[in-house]
Amino acid sequence: MDQDEKRKSSRPIIVGTGLFAAAVGIAVAVWVSNGTATAATCPVRAEAAKAIDDAATGELAALMPSSQWRNYADMEFQDGQGNPMTLADFAGKKLLINFWATWCAPCREEMPFLDALEDRYGGEEFEVVAISLDMGSDGPAAAGLFLEEIGAENLKLFADPSYKLFERLRNEAVTLGLPATILVDEDGCELGVLQGPAHWDSPDGHKVIEALLEI
Repeated sequence: MDQDEKRKSSRPIIVGTGLFAAAVGIAVAVWVSNGTATAATCPVRAEAAKAIDDAATGELAALMPSSQWRNYADMEFQDGQGNPMTLADFAGKKLLINFWATWCAPCREEMPFLDALEDRYGGEEFEVVAISLDMGSDGPAAAGLFLEEIGAENLKLFADPSYKLFERLRNEAVTLGLPATILVDEDGCELGVLQGPAHWDSPDGHKVIEALLEI
């Protein structure tokens, strides 16, 4: 068993013991259930998930393939102008959906990598959708200011100041804290989940996105 396989096989145990957050610096949030409905179910795409898993090595070895086939097309948030939208608005595109906040140090470190990834691959077939979870009426403004400060020229501002999105992910046992990333197909169906930050603008990150585009 090589090192990437060992990391993948051991990860569920690490998460279960609560040590994974310390290992990767996840900013774990305080959860309050709001009774959010669970995601709809997608058709099983085992081969697509395996392709993602096979590509996830090195920097992205912690990326786990989907086994639940959740559909996130109904996921609600807002754009930079405060207009409501859902993932269904991106229908036809494969997406890297990243959940972050300005108070999350690993999120702040990861954002330039995601901006570079969008610059490299963004277009008609793919987009990085980085959704700020900074809470309150001033949350989106704080997120927008941060993106300006780091010179992010490619990422659009998306936000959920209500924090309901992440409560949904918690309720569905998708992730434990921030940052978190979900890869979905053109129908909004989950293909992979990453808990914690990653150097996406790297050969390992590029390999994962190229595998996603080829599915």
